[in-house]
Amino acid sequence: MRPQTESRPSRPLVSVVVIGRNEGERLRRCLSSIGALQPRDFDLETLYVDSNSSDGSPQCASELGARVLELRAERPSAALGRNAGWCAARGEFVLFLDGDTELHPDFLPHALASMRDPHVAVVWGHRHEARPEQSLYVRALDLDWIYPPGPSEFCGGDALMRRTVLAEVGGFDASLIAGEEPELCRRLRARGYRIEHIDQAMTRHDLAITSFRAYWKRAFRAGHAYAEVAARFAGSSDPLWQRDTRRNWLHGSALLALLPTLALASLWPWLLIPLLAAGALLLQRSMHRCAWKAPDRRTRLLYAVHSHFQKLPILAGQISYWLNQQRARHSRLIEYK
Repeated sequence: MRPQTESRPSRPLVSVVVIGRNEGERLRRCLSSIGALQPRDFDLETLYVDSNSSDGSPQCASELGARVLELRAERPSAALGRNAGWCAARGEFVLFLDGDTELHPDFLPHALASMRDPHVAVVWGHRHEARPEQSLYVRALDLDWIYPPGPSEFCGGDALMRRTVLAEVGGFDASLIAGEEPELCRRLRARGYRIEHIDQAMTRHDLAITSFRAYWKRAFRAGHAYAEVAARFAGSSDPLWQRDTRRNWLHGSALLALLPTLALASLWPWLLIPLLAAGALLLQRSMHRCAWKAPDRRTRLLYAVHSHFQKLPILAGQISYWLNQQRARHSRLIEYK
């Protein structure tokens, strides 16, 4: 498909759609970062879509000038919230933000400049953790947000999109509880559109993961998303995440297979020597591959450990999706905060 060049007013309207559920003070910071913008070349409207919050988030958003939409879905999801937001938006462009982020003041001017190319449907920038020192989990996961600039296969939850293109493809798939952004981007690319990642700060994020349980649930949800999206496009000309799902299965299974070997090592300690040597080589390889992301050796080591260990909860999430499919059960929202 060949996109048509759009005629646009001299000052386009950007609709900022913020989604959230019990974000508390994080939501206040998010909306305040939007309110602090002083746009010269575009106009703004702000919408907040709430999913059954019990902490007064709708009232907070209204006080800060946002138009509030409250969803009472039996099975809430980010996709439902984003769809409600862009359908109610009036802007030519829609900027989606999660309620636990803060918008960088320079992102929108740079993103709108990229939108001058009518083939570009989505523009996103760099997301970073606001407090990477909060925990070792956050310090490691901060590097997960780092991607090289240029055309990309998909975006994350924070991104600027054309409203006409969202309408063209029907928006996000509301049946997904996670992975809705890559799934949407896959459909956009199939129609000839581009997803552009620009070398510009976009948002500061407050992951707020301070426990192993939250870390595990977040990776578990990622595994569920991998399996569900991969199943959606299995056998197509662009089988999104098929290779990733197989790699996750093999990697996680290999880690599980190590457990009986470690048990044997308690009886025959000499078995630890090859295991430790292999582990050291594997971590060294992973540290080398992520060197462009991490400023120091300790952070690279932490990220290398994370990149391997997370395959266990990811595998568990994939298995959970497949079991639910066998039982014809719908998965519910997986929250880690």
